[in-house]
Amino acid sequence: MKAGYADLLAAIVDALDVPLPSLAEADERTYYRLLERRASDVRVVVAVNLSHSRGPWLAASEIRRRTAERPVTYSPFEFTTSEADR
Repeated sequence: MKAGYADLLAAIVDALDVPLPSLAEADERTYYRLLERRASDVRVVVAVNLSHSRGPWLAASEIRRRTAERPVTYSPFEFTTSEADR
């Protein structure tokens, strides 16, 4: 059963670990909207799972399915060599 919870936690981390956006205003808006939607998806899936099935593998699978439906569509921030040296 512990492996199921580790898989659930990994699915949550994967859903919420999105790359930072470029400095373009539209990319920043898209980034925040994506993060908000994925966080909402995670919250709903975990809440439903707790109240109905309590099967962590089911929640992990549903979180991964929803995450795949909401891919990163903005330009990620790219660090330059001079920024990395700071």
